[in-house]
Amino acid sequence: MRQRAIRNLAKLELTQARITRILDAAAGGKNNFVADRDAVRRYDQAAPITTTAARAVLHYLCRVVRHLASVGVDQFVIVGSGVPSGLPPGRQLHDIARDALDGSAPRVVYVENDPMVLAGARATIEPVTDLVRVVEGDVREIDDILDDRVLQTFLDWDRPMAVLLLSTHSLNDDEFFHYVIKRIRQAVPERSYLSLLQTTFDAIPPELLPAIHDLLAMTLPGHAIRTREEVEALLEGLVLVDPGLVWVPEWRPDGHESACVDQPSSSGTYGAVARIP
Repeated sequence: MRQRAIRNLAKLELTQARITRILDAAAGGKNNFVADRDAVRRYDQAAPITTTAARAVLHYLCRVVRHLASVGVDQFVIVGSGVPSGLPPGRQLHDIARDALDGSAPRVVYVENDPMVLAGARATIEPVTDLVRVVEGDVREIDDILDDRVLQTFLDWDRPMAVLLLSTHSLNDDEFFHYVIKRIRQAVPERSYLSLLQTTFDAIPPELLPAIHDLLAMTLPGHAIRTREEVEALLEGLVLVDPGLVWVPEWRPDGHESACVDQPSSSGTYGAVARIP
């Protein structure tokens, strides 16, 4: 019975698209299945910017890590979609942190609930460095993540750290989203940072919205979409790092990224980094 359940779960993983793998497929990675690539194709047909938008998100993550490391942060907790193979070899987020710290040793914990991403990261990252850990976890179980033994023992909770909250798509309830932010603020040391991403339909032409809504319901049911005003409400009380809440290509562009530069809103994603007093 148990083996049959495992086989059924594996079959489901092969046939059901996941946002982690869709992002990876759109960015040209290898940690994805036919269902994920088919979802990218459908999104590109509906709005031919999916690949560009995915790369804009990845570039944003790289800039966030680079900036935080440049101001001395050397501990990172990256929750959701943090280890896409769409990034070049040797340029994963922990590599970027190390380079920005002039070769010193950042400690990075990736938290993922996608079995394929977990397996890939554990096979390709953990064996080659003692400074990265990969743990299973879901942002909807934030208490379990913060109490995880690896996080509690691998990181130094007396020094600042950065939490990159990338899996906000699964947080449909704003009240619970507020709780997630509150728990992170309570748990991390002073002078830490919190970064988040949020998918939005703010810039989608009204005539395309019905088709996009239908496609989202079919490929990623339950995926949370928020307006700028709704994201601002979630961030209320936090001190945002300049330039604040913006389209991801607008967050501290460094001149090396081309994705969505001419039309930042085509990224379809807001990003922000906040200081935790």
